[in-house]
Amino acid sequence: MKKLFIQSFIMSFIIVFSVVFLSSFAFSVDKNIQIKKQPEIQQVKPKKPVKIKLKRSAEGKYTWELSGDDVDEIVKADKRLKKLLNTE
Repeated sequence: MKKLFIQSFIMSFIIVFSVVFLSSFAFSVDKNIQIKKQPEIQQVKPKKPVKIKLKRSAEGKYTWELSGDDVDEIVKADKRLKKLLNTE
């Protein structure tokens, strides 16, 4: 009984000490930190991909519909599809 009490006391002490020790690092704040905002980073938006609807006819010929925001990317996708599917 006494051995169990000592073990539980030691485990409780270790847990409390660990929490106090680790929380001191987690909540320590350096007052000298300066935050700089860079507007060129904030204005960058991710590119939306070109959406492709690929269709195959009964004769085995392919057609597709392309949609997206960037015209250059749509043209590149069209050229690549023509090359890969050997149409023209």
